[in-house]
Amino acid sequence: MYEPIRGKSVHTTTAGSTPRRSREAELDIQLAGHLAALLTVTDELRARTPSHDLDTAARRIAGEVARLRGGRSAARAPLRPGASVDPAVLHRRARDLAGRALVVAASRADTTAAILAAERMDAHGAAPASREPVSH
Repeated sequence: MYEPIRGKSVHTTTAGSTPRRSREAELDIQLAGHLAALLTVTDELRARTPSHDLDTAARRIAGEVARLRGGRSAARAPLRPGASVDPAVLHRRARDLAGRALVVAASRADTTAAILAAERMDAHGAAPASREPVSH
């Protein structure tokens, strides 16, 4: 009924063992991903509502992503002002991403990333609310 697998698994080494990353490495990857997503939303907000706070936050977040990725920086799109997304929606998205980053940073005992994530949660939580109700 099923065709047998003919090739070797990409998950095994020549010795036959399964390559594994450490828990810390997995958490680094996860944290860098959450922070990179937060950076993307921060850049979107910077394009719509420029501010010194957002510029500073973007630099700090980019620095953390680079640190977690061993010096490789996050890919960033050029800033282009637009009005397609309500800034309040972006602030909510950023707050959620910062919360996810905070959970992973706390799990990994990364104080620097945890402080940054908590600060971003506070900043985005204090942003003006949208005129539309949030539906989940």
